[in-house]
Amino acid sequence: MKLAIFDVDGTLVDSQAMIAASLTAAFSAEGLALPQRSRMMSIVGLSLVDAMAALAPDHGAAGHQRLAAAYKEAFWQHRARGEHTEELFPGAHELLLKLRARDDVALGIATGKSRRGVAHLIERHGYEGWFATIQTSDDHPSKPHPSMIVTALAETGASPSAAIMVGDTTFDVAMARAAGVGAAGVAWGNHAAGDLVKAGAHSISNDFNELELHLDSLWQERMR
Repeated sequence: MKLAIFDVDGTLVDSQAMIAASLTAAFSAEGLALPQRSRMMSIVGLSLVDAMAALAPDHGAAGHQRLAAAYKEAFWQHRARGEHTEELFPGAHELLLKLRARDDVALGIATGKSRRGVAHLIERHGYEGWFATIQTSDDHPSKPHPSMIVTALAETGASPSAAIMVGDTTFDVAMARAAGVGAAGVAWGNHAAGDLVKAGAHSISNDFNELELHLDSLWQERMR
């Protein structure tokens, strides 16, 4: 069985506006200067406390916890008000649908989002039962620690050679390489394609049609 594990933010979902708005509220609540937009997006994919530590390294551990809590609160307030909606990238649904229809492929998720955030995504798009394994920041160390992928392999029975992590950040690529699985980078997310290549991505896709081709090519190469 082949396994395609997808990151969420920046890979399946365009969440930059929501993330930026929530970070703005969190930093304001702590009386901190807001980092530049590019710096804010550079931490997408990390677990919240780790992300806050990267953005505000001098704010202390307790401050990082408060920033994370303020971010969560702002995020869910925006969502409750229908602000900064997180939309699937064009082609994401179509590729998931194609892969789900195959009897030789299982789908998975490995994300810095919380279980609650993933549950919202699944409910909103009608993806109940689509993913054989779902790994979130609630249960694992932050990316790039390989724990999410190791657990996904154990839950599905897939071998590392048959598994590919699809992501938009160097954290996804490093996590994949640490777990010994394929690393399929996407160029439409939060980290530059060149940085993904430097981190060790096995392929870089510019759209979901190209990603489908790259997945099959990587599976063929890795499963010989």
